[in-house]
Amino acid sequence: MQTTTAHSGLHAVLRFLIVAMTAFLTLVDLFAAQAILPTLTRAYGVSPATMSLAVNASTLGMAAGGLAIAVFGARVNQRVGILASLLVLAIPTLLLATLPSLPIFAVLRVAQGLCMSAAFALTLSYLGARMGEGDPAMAFAAYITGNVASNLIGRLISAGVADHFGLTANFLVFAALNVAGAALVTFTVHTAKRMMPGGVSVMRPASAFGSLFHDPRLLAGFGIGFCILFAFIGTFSFVNFVLVRPPLSLGMMEVGLVYFVFLPAMVTTPMAGALAQRIGTRAAVAGGLCVALAGLPLLVLPHLSLVLLGMVLVSVGTFFAQAIATGYVNTTAGQHRATANGIYLASYFTGGLAGSLVLGQVFDRVGWPGCVAGIALALLVAGALSLRLSPSHTLKPE
Repeated sequence: MQTTTAHSGLHAVLRFLIVAMTAFLTLVDLFAAQAILPTLTRAYGVSPATMSLAVNASTLGMAAGGLAIAVFGARVNQRVGILASLLVLAIPTLLLATLPSLPIFAVLRVAQGLCMSAAFALTLSYLGARMGEGDPAMAFAAYITGNVASNLIGRLISAGVADHFGLTANFLVFAALNVAGAALVTFTVHTAKRMMPGGVSVMRPASAFGSLFHDPRLLAGFGIGFCILFAFIGTFSFVNFVLVRPPLSLGMMEVGLVYFVFLPAMVTTPMAGALAQRIGTRAAVAGGLCVALAGLPLLVLPHLSLVLLGMVLVSVGTFFAQAIATGYVNTTAGQHRATANGIYLASYFTGGLAGSLVLGQVFDRVGWPGCVAGIALALLVAGALSLRLSPSHTLKPE
């Protein structure tokens, strides 16, 4: 009996690591470039808002990819779609290594976003459909944990490589990581157990869209996703410029090391599903948002230790809320989960693009305190939307 229990525990840990690593390699390109925003801004000779918009153009691709999966995801072979998306992702990443003109740079970031979003949405649907007899809460928490790891490790890699070897080498390294992600999918996705049939929408897209948009619980979930990435992009794009300016005056490599602030979120995010089952989805999402809000006042203080603590609280709170909201939308949608995942991701990443655009202008015109105020407003709106979620939710596929 003990041997069986130990084997089951080892299998669960291995499964968690595989899911998390898949997420890491899928999304590692998304936010890594934020760590080198000041370097890119100098290289291209543009304003912080302009460079941030070009770097975060990937969120436009992510939103468009999410909509494409919402419409066509139920017809796509999930394994083939994930594998193809990650292989194609390496192409625009390689082209970024040539340091093209800024408009082409932005277009290539959009292309990266399309590929990452397709892989992301298809993997979420795959997990929701294939793990009905396992622990879906664990699967979604593992996937968001991998997302957190991509934010931390991706930024560390980007800052370190760019600082020591230059921008070209940076993008070459990330192209190699894209290929590694495709290799991982090749050897793991098709061997996944519990291959349950169904689990994706088989209705026509228009019917599925109509059903989902008439559900106020899902509309609230989509809105929360929008607000979370709006706030996250606003915080972790523009705080880089605060870190390198007086009075903090950090170097590029030091800015990379700052992103160890994501490490606590890697510990807390896996707990999201269990806590949501214990206290309810509504309370768990609201709690995560409150943690993020508590960190915002610290971001405007002239002391590095307090700014870092503020970044920790924002990352812990937003990733925690995102993990719960992602699982909530996936499982509340039932048979329409492929469509719902695509809509959620489109909303989520549209929020990121809006955050980059709106808060970039605020940062350039008003400064960092005004930007932080905008971030707070987005989190408060998300908190209001959380009141429309089901009070309790077990995060089990319907």
